[in-house]
Amino acid sequence: MEYVGNLNKLHSRLSSVAEYSLTNDIFTLDFNPLIGTTLNIEYLGEINCIKCGRKTNKSFSQGYCYPCFMSAPETEECVLRPELCRAHEGFARDMGFAATHCLIDHFVYLARTDAVKVGVTRNTQIPTRWIDQGATEAIILARTPNRYQAGLIEQSLKKHLPDKTNWRNMLTGKVTDKRPLQEVKQFAKNVGGEILQIYFEPDNSLQSINYPLSEIPVKVVSFDLDKSHSIGGVLTGIKGQYLIFDNQNVINIRKYGGYKVKIKCSNR
Repeated sequence: MEYVGNLNKLHSRLSSVAEYSLTNDIFTLDFNPLIGTTLNIEYLGEINCIKCGRKTNKSFSQGYCYPCFMSAPETEECVLRPELCRAHEGFARDMGFAATHCLIDHFVYLARTDAVKVGVTRNTQIPTRWIDQGATEAIILARTPNRYQAGLIEQSLKKHLPDKTNWRNMLTGKVTDKRPLQEVKQFAKNVGGEILQIYFEPDNSLQSINYPLSEIPVKVVSFDLDKSHSIGGVLTGIKGQYLIFDNQNVINIRKYGGYKVKIKCSNR
């Protein structure tokens, strides 16, 4: 089978294992059934902005042309730094977008990727956000009425907990913090300040996530689609936004949003 189209963030949903698919204007490709088969991805030398579709020589912020990167609400500064959100004060690139993405309930959460990290996401993005990060389990720490307040809580906890994932450790299953998440949640409550006390979530329910992996790699090498235009091998697993191959190569599909590729799938 052969598919030609633009890469985009892998869509995911939670079942007994995380289920992944790639959807664009031309095709939808389910990846879980491809585990154990030979897969080749060839970059065709063209990038189209995932916002406006125009050709661009360089991709910004995982798929945008420069004008969209500078003006689109999806790339506003508070996307990466929620404590800088000003939508609650009436300031945003697009207040209509902010109404559905910033001025709604947000969760501050703890997720075990390699360590236990703190993060922020919209209430509509659970558990997708955790799957995208390759978390094996997660727990909600606080629920706030907007993005800004969630960002303040996250900011207060960054001196005590990481907010980044070591992707190599995540893919190879190396866990550097094995404390139960309920224990870390109590620790966070004790050090998170007054605003966390206001929005603290008492429910200690855990969400566990399994991934489609035929084997866990011992070592991984990040593949650069800009330098070598073709990656291939037997697909052995998917975790986070990474495809994992039997030759230790891994590729972060989300990083190459907008890249036009040819995907070939075949049985071994």
